[in-house]
Amino acid sequence: MQKDNQQADLLLEISGTQVNKCMKCGKCSASCPSYEEMDIRPHQFVSHLRAKDIEPLLNSQAIWKCLSCFTCIERCPRGVEPARVVEASRLMVIRQQGDEYVSVEEIPELLDQALPQQLLVSAFRKYRG
Repeated sequence: MQKDNQQADLLLEISGTQVNKCMKCGKCSASCPSYEEMDIRPHQFVSHLRAKDIEPLLNSQAIWKCLSCFTCIERCPRGVEPARVVEASRLMVIRQQGDEYVSVEEIPELLDQALPQQLLVSAFRKYRG
């Protein structure tokens, strides 16, 4: 139980999110373009973290389905920032695995002139520890 609390505290620290501000209105999930693909919705990430029940978050496929578009952050009337909880969960899993999915050396061969720079930044956030 203490390990779970420590992991939850770390997840709160990484995300910088104030989960206690959530009023469970669901606007974040309702506006999520990946809603149908996610096994845990943005508002549920906040609820799980609030309850310090993070094991489902770390095992969720939703951390890989999130587009990091931050629509959920824009729609939240209380400024809770659920996408930051999703990204922090993804980062925690990557750090536990000890892997880097995209190395700096691989980037030049992945570049395409049609790709927006935001995609590259998002990929680094998503796949680098």
